[in-house]
Amino acid sequence: MKYFYFLLIYFFIAISCNNKNHKVTIEKGISYELAQYRKQQISEVVYNLEFQIPREKTAPIPSSLYLEITINDLENDLILDFNEKTSKLKSLKVNKKNAKINHQKEHLIIDKNQLNLGKNSIEIHFNAGEKSLNRNDDFLYTLLVPDRASTLFPCFDQPGIKAKYNLTITAPKDWKVMCGAFEKETIEKGDFTQHKFATSDLMSTYLFSFVAGNFSEITKNPGKFVMRFLYRENNPEKIEESVNKIFELHQNAISYLENYTQIKFPFQKMDFAAIPPFQYGGMEHVGAIQYRESSLFLDKYATQNQLLGRVKLIAHETAHMWFGDLVTMKWFNDVWMKEVFANFMADKIVNPEFPEINHNLSFMMTHYPSAYSEDRTKGTNSIRQNLANLKDAGSLYGRIIYNKAPIMMRQLEFLLGEELFQKGIQKYLKSYENNNADWEELVSILDENFAGDLKSWSDVWVNSSGRPIFYEEIELNEKGNVTKFVIHQKAEDGSNKIWTQSFSIMLKDERGYEKTINLKNIGKSFDISSAVKDFKPGQIIYNSNGFGYGVFPIYKDKIHEYKNLSNEVSRGYQIINLYENMLLQKISATETYNIFLEAIKSEKNELISSYLSRVLETIYWTFLTDNQQKEVQKITEENLLKLLESNLPANIKKTIFGLYESIAISNHGKEILYQLWCNKKRVDNLFLNENDFTKLAMVLAIYEHPKASEILEQQAKNITNQDRLARFKWLLPSLSADEKVRDSFMKSLLKKENRENESWVEVALNNLHHPLRQKSSVKHLKSILEKLEEVQLTGDIFFPKGWLASSIGNYSSKEAYKILQDFLNENPKYNPILLKKLQQTTDNLNRAQSIKK
Repeated sequence: MKYFYFLLIYFFIAISCNNKNHKVTIEKGISYELAQYRKQQISEVVYNLEFQIPREKTAPIPSSLYLEITINDLENDLILDFNEKTSKLKSLKVNKKNAKINHQKEHLIIDKNQLNLGKNSIEIHFNAGEKSLNRNDDFLYTLLVPDRASTLFPCFDQPGIKAKYNLTITAPKDWKVMCGAFEKETIEKGDFTQHKFATSDLMSTYLFSFVAGNFSEITKNPGKFVMRFLYRENNPEKIEESVNKIFELHQNAISYLENYTQIKFPFQKMDFAAIPPFQYGGMEHVGAIQYRESSLFLDKYATQNQLLGRVKLIAHETAHMWFGDLVTMKWFNDVWMKEVFANFMADKIVNPEFPEINHNLSFMMTHYPSAYSEDRTKGTNSIRQNLANLKDAGSLYGRIIYNKAPIMMRQLEFLLGEELFQKGIQKYLKSYENNNADWEELVSILDENFAGDLKSWSDVWVNSSGRPIFYEEIELNEKGNVTKFVIHQKAEDGSNKIWTQSFSIMLKDERGYEKTINLKNIGKSFDISSAVKDFKPGQIIYNSNGFGYGVFPIYKDKIHEYKNLSNEVSRGYQIINLYENMLLQKISATETYNIFLEAIKSEKNELISSYLSRVLETIYWTFLTDNQQKEVQKITEENLLKLLESNLPANIKKTIFGLYESIAISNHGKEILYQLWCNKKRVDNLFLNENDFTKLAMVLAIYEHPKASEILEQQAKNITNQDRLARFKWLLPSLSADEKVRDSFMKSLLKKENRENESWVEVALNNLHHPLRQKSSVKHLKSILEKLEEVQLTGDIFFPKGWLASSIGNYSSKEAYKILQDFLNENPKYNPILLKKLQQTTDNLNRAQSIKK
């Protein structure tokens, strides 16, 4: 026994020594193993960076990095990340001595024998990488999330290593420059200006950024401190209508977050830039948020949805200053944490800005349909996912993170109580400010004063995928009164998962008397027999408060009454739930379509009307057969045109117009659209701006209006903004009546150099693969699928899904389905990450094969 005891000690010592002397394996990307090792190997990182930006878009950008670093461990070489060609690296000095460049597998390797324990310096001269340096003719901007900093300059490209930056940028004299720190000095150098910036706050590499170019500029102090805004919009009305509001919304968000978190604004400044072709709605760079310009600049006729969207976007990016920037995830498997808090806090921030809006309804209509759209698919994933290598981090983003996670967080807040939840969040931020934390550390804090088992709850909601299907067990006596009423749930994927959650049920008897039952923390089964004893239900409205998550039962003889429910949340959720039941084939597509068409005729809430519009369009083009489309097309056009000509509020009318525009394919419908486009017909209370007319011109081209070529030519003359004009001209081949021109353009998109403006590419793909053009465009689907892996490697985080959603995601035909199945059969070991994206975007295509029978 004694011998065994010493043997055991020796075994653990040997393991310990082996771990200490473990040699880090070098592979492409940033492996979890490398990230973990570097986190303890280095500290006190400072990047001194200089970029010399020429005026010519195609000219290289000479750059330099002087890296200051403390090294705590020299068991392995120092490995920097640089995902670019070796030829871009010009020279290397380590501790002021020339060193040989050793660049392999996307890493710059510094020999440990040239380094010291303690302080070190590394000097690198290089040409900046181009992959994430979004260069246009007269402006550029960086976008480095999640692992793209290493495509721009050598660095430690992982969220767990925060650093400070001293940035110098030389740019054309007439350009403005913005980054995460204050500008401290400018030096004129002929036709160029050198901009020197102060030391930045601590930040992870993905949050480092700069913007440079021809921008208009305005600075304001909306309350707390001066903010700077760069933009390229030139429409005086939009500028007048939007600029002050944009500053105000940022300040309102800051004030709310300071109060909620009890932490003052955590960084030295808060500036922002509006960029026309920006890939996302926004990106939370420390001190220099970037937005898509069209999301911020709205005119006086903007709909409630557009205004609400802008407020939520600004609140979301501002919330990131605390959630993501101040406290950052250790590894990108927890990227969802920063996104869920940003969305969850944004929903809270919006409330006082729109006191007239039903915010429970807004939350529900924003998150539930989007969450279901991925969670119902074979490609669904858990909120928290595994991540072995940072090169795959982009695949983690999606609607599960952005939409299901806030639903989970609302359930969690209800479970804990608002006060306990808020105190837990405050402690979390205080404990890890200017540092990194993971989900387990947050759960541990929240669990401190909670009587239940939060970790088990989290395992299902956060670490598992899918959604529950609810069903009922009801027994009635001879009088028709309820004697037994049990609610059950089962996992849609057939597993044994149970989502502990809360929601309400509303029962109506035959006299119209209502009874609401609030269910709290229900599990696999919940017996409410005693609560409904002697009740004779005429109608059962499940999830009447829109709080529960899953698919609930419907009663076919009562679904026509959903539109008459006075409670907006109840009405909205029943419509959402009916669509989900249609996809599960509990009700036909034609019946659902007719119910929704009747509902939109009387709907006065823009949020519900907007959802009805989207699903009507989807059902029409995806789930109705050709004959069914012909049966409903005329009556749909006629009903929508009557609504347009009726006395409706402007916001509802704009929503109705969007639906009319999407299906007005008859000769009469096309002529109405043409008359609207050329201002020969006016509709009272329908206000169309330049963007609306541009879209209308493109729709008329796709619908093959006889004057399509003239319309497109004139629309180009009507566009007053050069950025929007460049976009329109780039899109023209996708609108051509000539199939050969469209084919050539589609083939050009298979080359990565033609996919730089990703938001433009997605619009082009939607044009090329519109349902009316699919007979000629279906031949491209195979090459689109084959190009997906390259798209992931060369595109930004949302682009792989956008590439698919804008192409094969538009199809419902048997031919497209066969192409998909052939591709899957030919690639049985296909990249599992991309397979999920493919399964998500082709879910409707798969379902259509049985729904349309």
